[in-house]
Amino acid sequence: MSVKNVRICNSNIIKFLAAALMVIDHVGLLFFPNIALFRYIGRVSMPLFAFAISEGCRYTKNKTKHFALLFGLALLCQIVYYVAMHSLYMCILVTFSLSVLTIYALQNFKKSLLEKGTLQQKILSGSVFAVVVFLVWRFCNTFEVDYGFWGCMLPVFASVFDFRGIENVPDSLKKWDCLLVRVVCMGVGLLLLCFSYYPSIAPFFALFSLPILLLYNGEKGKWNTKYFFYIFYPAHLVLLQVLAWIL
Repeated sequence: MSVKNVRICNSNIIKFLAAALMVIDHVGLLFFPNIALFRYIGRVSMPLFAFAISEGCRYTKNKTKHFALLFGLALLCQIVYYVAMHSLYMCILVTFSLSVLTIYALQNFKKSLLEKGTLQQKILSGSVFAVVVFLVWRFCNTFEVDYGFWGCMLPVFASVFDFRGIENVPDSLKKWDCLLVRVVCMGVGLLLLCFSYYPSIAPFFALFSLPILLLYNGEKGKWNTKYFFYIFYPAHLVLLQVLAWIL
């Protein structure tokens, strides 16, 4: 059996699967808080979405619009969340907004390193990337951000060897820009995330996402799901909360 026959998951399948697992997680949180299985199953969702975020940054053409859309929705959700719950807990959209910001800073740094540019440009882009990482770390240590600093960095790990759109990439580096390497990098990030929650075993169930990601075929799928997660995330939370109030 060829590799192409094994890789049966396109971007749509990964997103829909992640959404279904997220619903299971939140159903358990709201309706079955004493049954840990719901939360264990739900841990697989976040890495799938994190991978989709990294792929979105890999292929998006308008980076400013991409970040502004995600950050704007995150801000809106936080306002609603604060009014309803009186809590400053930062939702996953904030986490992924910080991820996207860091990925774009990383992309700019790699571009300045590999393409022809002055030493000052290389130093400046590297400094900007380092500052962004530091500010994300500081923000996560100041506020309670969903999945914390390593959760923000998870999509960044998957983007380390992304050289798309960069000129003069040596062949020795190009061979690292493949699915297996991205998934392995995700695995490293997941382990750091899991051990940051140790001794809780729940986060370690997120590692089951890695075999699923190895089935990714690099295709988008027939449906346009560009804004799927942005709409689905707040919509399903509202629906579940309304059901919880009714029941």
